[in-house]
Amino acid sequence: VNSVTGEDERLESVLPLVAKHGAAVVAISNDETGISEDPDVRFEVAKKIVERAADHGISHKDILVDPLVMPIGAINSAGKQVIHLLRRLREELKVNTTCGASNVSFGLPHRNGINAAFLPMAMAAGMTSAITNPLHPEVMQAVMGADVMMGNDPNCARWIAKYRDQASLEGARRDRGRRRRSA
Repeated sequence: VNSVTGEDERLESVLPLVAKHGAAVVAISNDETGISEDPDVRFEVAKKIVERAADHGISHKDILVDPLVMPIGAINSAGKQVIHLLRRLREELKVNTTCGASNVSFGLPHRNGINAAFLPMAMAAGMTSAITNPLHPEVMQAVMGADVMMGNDPNCARWIAKYRDQASLEGARRDRGRRRRSA
């Protein structure tokens, strides 16, 4: 179910439906006061949602907390804040997480570069899913590389399958170029 916030009215209207249908739910870490810039406040809102969900028999495994990634161009500490929050959500609440990953780069030039830096850091902090554009090669390469580094790609199988042929083609082009120059 997309989604429930920490607002009491929303919790009481959405969580019974989630429980009734055995669904998973995205928990947005804002409440009646809005979206706090303080990651500890957003953590407390997420904790409230998880606890209220448990009251309805909803497992923490069926909750995906969105920590609300803020634009780093507007809030200089937004990157550090969300990484800190992701780590706490994983370690303390043991929930899965998701986010609009490109929100971090909103308003900045060359957004894919920022997104490609953010995603591996977020993954290392415990983020389990992200809403991102899979058509941006540099972003997907960063995610695949992070999977290799974190042991999520056994024997580097996906990485090798994706890039082996590409590396062979590049090597063949270099060899042809060298032969032409020496002739």
